[in-house]
Amino acid sequence: MNIILVAGANAKARTLTLDWRHWAAGGAALFVLFLAFTFAFNFVTLKWAAAMQHPWLSAIVLADQRAEAARVQERVQGHLNAMAVRLGELQARMLRLDGLGERLAKSAGLSPQELPSLQAGTAPGRGGAESSLPSRNLSVQEFADLVDRLARQMETRGDQLSVLEALLVHDSTNRKFMPSLYPIVDGWFSSNYGYRIDPFTGQHSMHEGIDFPAESGTPIVAAASGKVVFAEWHPAYGKMIEIDHGNGLLSRYAHASLLLVKEGDLVVRGQRVATVGSTGRSTGPHLHFEVRLNGVPQNPARFLQSPNLS
Repeated sequence: MNIILVAGANAKARTLTLDWRHWAAGGAALFVLFLAFTFAFNFVTLKWAAAMQHPWLSAIVLADQRAEAARVQERVQGHLNAMAVRLGELQARMLRLDGLGERLAKSAGLSPQELPSLQAGTAPGRGGAESSLPSRNLSVQEFADLVDRLARQMETRGDQLSVLEALLVHDSTNRKFMPSLYPIVDGWFSSNYGYRIDPFTGQHSMHEGIDFPAESGTPIVAAASGKVVFAEWHPAYGKMIEIDHGNGLLSRYAHASLLLVKEGDLVVRGQRVATVGSTGRSTGPHLHFEVRLNGVPQNPARFLQSPNLS
């Protein structure tokens, strides 16, 4: 585009040629002026609306604020929903840990009253002076990280308690095969393990068991679970039962009047296996009770759960 400029009638005409560069520069300048005018108008309008509290402009500003608040609320609600799911998982794991704790307490012979942490609605006390350092609120991400860390710790504790429970159950099972139950309920002993004066010869001789005097027919129970490996007459012990408890441990019940089990039977702890008598080498009705480990006589007092035997 050519533009001819004439200053007067006798003046020389001047020609101005506009190409694409001039048009681009002019368009850019107009765009910048438009943006500046728009920002200035919005600034003046908002300042004037804030000062004059014009209802129409205030409604526009309030609508924008509400829209932004709704978006923020939606994001916060999403985080809260995620945290609620995590807290639900933690509550389930806490119930699992509570159940494990109760079972472990029972396995250890403790009652929930002896462990306040197992009682519902209780929490360990905490306290301390307020810090002199400045405090701040946790961010959503920091709170989420703390919840995740707590979840990992609870999972680790749960695995540890599960292993401990398995060990306690195994130990409890082993105790069932340990001859620690009194073979005569509420019985007492008249002759302990060790050297004594033999009632038949009057000599100083070894007594390899414990004698429980009782009336004939008094029930004799298995001191532990196991398998009957002997149930018949013995020249010295009379009617006798031997129960194998595994790992080389064996219990012997002698001088019975009646045998209630036979060889090969499986018996459980506390089961009636015979009745008291005076068969064999005996001076009167009583139970001669022995415990042997790999064939070697042991002091039954080390196994029996009684404070009177030592």
